[in-house]
Amino acid sequence: MFLGSETIASLIRRFVPDVEFSTRPRFSELIYTDPKKLSRLHRRTALVTFSAHNVYGYAEMLRRQKGGVAVVMGSLSPRTRNKQVELYQNGDVDYLVATDAIGMGLNIGDPDTNEPLGVATDAIGMGLNMDIDHVCFAGTAKFDGRRMRELTPSEVAQIAGRAGRHMNNGTFGCLADSGAYSAGLDDAMVYAVENHQFAPLTVLQWRNTTLDYSHASALIRSLDAVPGRKGLSRTLENIDLAALRQMVEMADIRALAAGPASLKRLWEVCQIPDFRRTSDDEHIRILSEIYRQTSADNGVLDPDWLNSQISPLDRTDGDVDTLSSRIAHIRTWTYISHRAIWFDDAKYWQELTRDIEDRLSDALHESLTHRFVDRRMSVLMRELRLKGSLMANIDTDGSIYVEGHFIGTLEGFQFKEDASAFGEDSKILRAAADKVLSEEIKNKAEELAQAEDGELSLILGDPLTRSTINWRGVAIARVEKGPTALAPKAIVNPTPVLQGDSQALVQARVDRWLANHVGEILAPLFAMQEAVNGAKDGAGKEIITGMARGIAFQMLEKLGTIPRRMIARDFRDVDREGRFQMKQLGIWLGSASLYIPSLLKPAPAQLRLFLWALFNDMDQLPDVPVAGLCTIPIDPKAPRTFYEMSGYRVVGKNAVRLDMLERLANAAREVSLKGPFPADPDLMSLVGTSGDDFTEIMAYLGYVHKEYAPDEAAKIAEARAAKQAAEDQETAAKQAGEDQETAAKQAAEDQEAAAKQAAEDQEAAAKQAAENQDVAAKETVTEETQPTEKTAEPDQKPTEIPTEIPTETPQETPVEAPQEAPVEAPVEAPAEVPVETPQELPTNPVDTAAATPADAKQEEKAEEKAGPEKIFLFSHQPYQATQNRGPRKSFQGKPKPKTTGAPHRGKPQGKPGAGKPNGKSHGKPGMAGRKPQRKAAPIDPHSPFAALAGLKDQLKTKK
Repeated sequence: MFLGSETIASLIRRFVPDVEFSTRPRFSELIYTDPKKLSRLHRRTALVTFSAHNVYGYAEMLRRQKGGVAVVMGSLSPRTRNKQVELYQNGDVDYLVATDAIGMGLNIGDPDTNEPLGVATDAIGMGLNMDIDHVCFAGTAKFDGRRMRELTPSEVAQIAGRAGRHMNNGTFGCLADSGAYSAGLDDAMVYAVENHQFAPLTVLQWRNTTLDYSHASALIRSLDAVPGRKGLSRTLENIDLAALRQMVEMADIRALAAGPASLKRLWEVCQIPDFRRTSDDEHIRILSEIYRQTSADNGVLDPDWLNSQISPLDRTDGDVDTLSSRIAHIRTWTYISHRAIWFDDAKYWQELTRDIEDRLSDALHESLTHRFVDRRMSVLMRELRLKGSLMANIDTDGSIYVEGHFIGTLEGFQFKEDASAFGEDSKILRAAADKVLSEEIKNKAEELAQAEDGELSLILGDPLTRSTINWRGVAIARVEKGPTALAPKAIVNPTPVLQGDSQALVQARVDRWLANHVGEILAPLFAMQEAVNGAKDGAGKEIITGMARGIAFQMLEKLGTIPRRMIARDFRDVDREGRFQMKQLGIWLGSASLYIPSLLKPAPAQLRLFLWALFNDMDQLPDVPVAGLCTIPIDPKAPRTFYEMSGYRVVGKNAVRLDMLERLANAAREVSLKGPFPADPDLMSLVGTSGDDFTEIMAYLGYVHKEYAPDEAAKIAEARAAKQAAEDQETAAKQAGEDQETAAKQAAEDQEAAAKQAAEDQEAAAKQAAENQDVAAKETVTEETQPTEKTAEPDQKPTEIPTEIPTETPQETPVEAPQEAPVEAPVEAPAEVPVETPQELPTNPVDTAAATPADAKQEEKAEEKAGPEKIFLFSHQPYQATQNRGPRKSFQGKPKPKTTGAPHRGKPQGKPGAGKPNGKSHGKPGMAGRKPQRKAAPIDPHSPFAALAGLKDQLKTKK
């Protein structure tokens, strides 16, 4: 029985005259379609190409675009090919890439039998029960073993005929991306394939089966014999005949093949197929060794040699090409193992080689599947196509698994597909997510609506205008500019899975949270806003009125802070009631700024800065100042308002925190009450600066850094010391009064206790005297009683001591101590130390007298050249500081111009002798109505005033 095409019917009838032909009509039609791009191929398509390299390339592209593909090649083992076809038949993949093995593939026979394996058309080549709708040709030229040639119409039809089955029509065409074939097949070939009209075969390939084994030359001649009948043609020379020709040229082989039996065995060895197809010489070398061993005395192959050839193949690691090469090698040994006569234990070697081939085939199938099949995409595409319900699972970390495959994560309400997916894969993942996440998104929206405010947070971005609202660490909305700076808008991040009612629910929740968040952190600003808008208190009275209301409005525009000098003129018109109203709103009425202290904390300060930047579209801003810094250098490119909103005031090259600037102003004001003062480390530590930076800050506060001559500075130091001594004395007096009151109370208690003790002692003494009177009856009364009186006196004196000491001590000691303490020595000592040091004291009067004139002249010249040292002190002159006039010039101790030459104008200043030049015009004579001058308090020798006093005395000495 023959099975084939009608193109061979005439040849079969010639060689078998009595043959009967039975035909079956094709119920389906084979229709040609225009070329299609790879991305537009329909599912259930087989793409045919004619090289392994092209197979892998197209398979990779289809995997990316379609999710997966099965691979069928003639070089694959039957087991591997069957498993690949099974992927396609089961619907795991919808595309098949194959060589022409799909139409004419070779396959070994049944390896379970011991019969020689022949060449046959395998099940794939016959296309049995394969559900292929379209066959696409990537090319129509192939290499036939000798040359490249075009496919004949019958070969195209044989391959294209795999499309369509029974009543299902099939289609065929070309790939539009395949260069020369993108134009499609020519009309003649299309007509022949569609109508099954092919030229009949005129010749068949033939090889002589009647061989002459008398000697090697006769065997080769019989194989080269030509057919004796018309219609037959001798086959082209194959590898078996080429191997025979080379082996008989070998001396040892020719000696072993001396008889017909050995020559027949040689021909059997030469017929071993070369599945490896790597090198003819290597294949012939293996055949020669096999023949030598089978021609030995025992006629079997050496087990050790077999093991050395087979063991290296028993490995399942490596890539597709490596596994394919091993399979080709083991298939050759599998074929050899079925020559049972060549083995001592043929069954063992058959099972071993079969097992290795199966494991290698399975490994190759897995490798092909891993490389060319995305199971996740295949499953999703199949389920989406079937429109069935997908089994989905969402982990606590947001990972989403559909049908057991990871497709991405759910971050907030945003689905992020697997990072490894792109192109068509990404679309399929999103489609699967849309199908399984609708219910989950609805549940999460309801969960957010019920969430506590603490679960949401405002995350400041870089720049600030890209800040977001996060829920459980994931951004769900962005913050945009609103109608006012204090009313920003929240916009939910749009996502394909968040739609309809769920989106409205989320939007309402973030709107409510943002309003609450801003209102809670900036509550003083909103209270000020209500007051400015005319809010009333519980008594129906407006919270703030008049000019205070106007200033509060200006502060509101600047989000809670304003420089004092900016509203100085308006602030003078604010009455006491207005100032009280401003304080009730939490406004600090500072000398440098008006601000709300609670807004300087890190959270309100950052929020104010964010709202200002958002409302004014400020993107290019410096980094947000670190919380806790008192003074920071400014960025010249940054707007001054940036620092104002951060809770700082820009002063020169630095920005000073508002509260620390006020602390410095208060401390400097207290120090300045005693007159000009030098730079104090305690003052500088308040703002963390020194040098010119500190001078700039002090100038902003109204303090001019003036230059003073040493004698003038010394006078200022004495005046400050005197004022300090007066304050200390007043404090000591106050403390003394308190101590006196305490001491008097304690003395009264001690006096009462002493009187009680004295009474008890007197009674005891009287009793003792009565007893002694009987013993000393002969002595005089005076001699007896006088010791008693003397003994009683010490007992009476302690009763008088507490009455005097407590009353005098609190009045005298604390008051007199401050008066006596400032003796002249501590004041004069610092002045003398810089002038006369131990090195300057004369040790020899003669030498000193001799050197005096010259040394004196040199000292005078040096002093004239150096000049007096200048001292810089801070002086409070707010008008000049405000006008930025800089430090005033010092007259360096020059006398004030006389004005006696000009007559007085206007009325006399009061009655003669009745004015108050330095106080009240009464008191002791000679004091001109002034209070007695207190003694100056001692100056700390380590203070700058001690050095100033010393310079003053030095100048007086030299004069």
